[in-house]
Amino acid sequence: MSSHPSRKPRVAVVFGGRSSEHAVSCATAAGVLRAIDRDTYDVVPVGITRDGAWVLAADDPDALMLTPGSTPEVTDTGTEVILPTRVGQSSLSVHRPGEALEALGEVDVVFPLLHGPYGEDGTLQGMLELTDIRYVGSGVLASAAGMDKHYMKVVFEGAGLPVGPYVVITDTQWRRDKAAAMDSVGALTYPVFVKPCRAGSSMGVSKVDGPGCLEAAIEAAREHDLKVIVESGIVGREIECAVLQGRGLDAPRTSMPGEIVVEAGHGHDFYDFEAKYLDEASVVLSCPADLPPAVADEVRRLAAAAFESLACEGLSRVDCFVTESGEVVINEINTMPGFTPHSMYPRMWQASGVSYPELVDELIQLALERPVGLR
Repeated sequence: MSSHPSRKPRVAVVFGGRSSEHAVSCATAAGVLRAIDRDTYDVVPVGITRDGAWVLAADDPDALMLTPGSTPEVTDTGTEVILPTRVGQSSLSVHRPGEALEALGEVDVVFPLLHGPYGEDGTLQGMLELTDIRYVGSGVLASAAGMDKHYMKVVFEGAGLPVGPYVVITDTQWRRDKAAAMDSVGALTYPVFVKPCRAGSSMGVSKVDGPGCLEAAIEAAREHDLKVIVESGIVGREIECAVLQGRGLDAPRTSMPGEIVVEAGHGHDFYDFEAKYLDEASVVLSCPADLPPAVADEVRRLAAAAFESLACEGLSRVDCFVTESGEVVINEINTMPGFTPHSMYPRMWQASGVSYPELVDELIQLALERPVGLR
């Protein structure tokens, strides 16, 4: 809890960032800023511009909404936010050109709503760890491994969890021998999905039906990340499960599983960026998913096991496939999933009895309760 019981805990909501998911992060921040109980917490919105400048942002959720006609962005307001650089100091300051530093006061917890590289991947978490500042969500290792689809699967395999067939193509392999890199994909079954290893929100993801389109798909993925993963397409239903850290020594909590169905006739072969954020009519999101009880239980068991295998903290969303035979295969984990009120993570908790504002409060409380340093 706050070291100053005479005042409300102060939460720095950090969003934007340098990744291709900048706009998604802003939309996530819009939902969280609107949901935080201002009678319980003081809130300091901090935006990170696309070129990495930390600025004091307006507390205006409406300006951060992502719609078909509006792409939100953090702009340089001329207010440079300066973070503490010493353990035991948790005060933020603002510098305006030609003016003296202005103290914003001590921050008790950071709520990092960054998606993708330079935020969700352990970089920001490491910076906060250096000064013992508490934050919402997973630590450095879990964030880094959870962001990298290659090492994520390596960890899952090491823990004995089921994953689908995949091939990784590094930048060195691609530049050294492009033909050999593409030949390695021959071990997989088409259609395959070509993805940047360290990007989210379906950025740069392509469904490839045959070898003739493979090179173009890899090049498209490389625009987002020079390391690419190619996964066998798995015939099955796309099922997701939300995970929330247990309190104290309790086991992780799991929501009722949810299902994503991309409807035909809208121009989406799979759950791509436009279907996720801009064309809601193309997608049916149902929770609880219509699954046999034993299969739903297995989804929840594997989701909790995936969470623990990476030593996650706070929250994660685990995405699975359920085949016709009822087999459950883990696709990936997201340590900072989409968190708008319409995103699957909060919707699954809503269906499981936890409202969006309650979920935001729970995550802040979990962060305030956990110790700093090695844990």
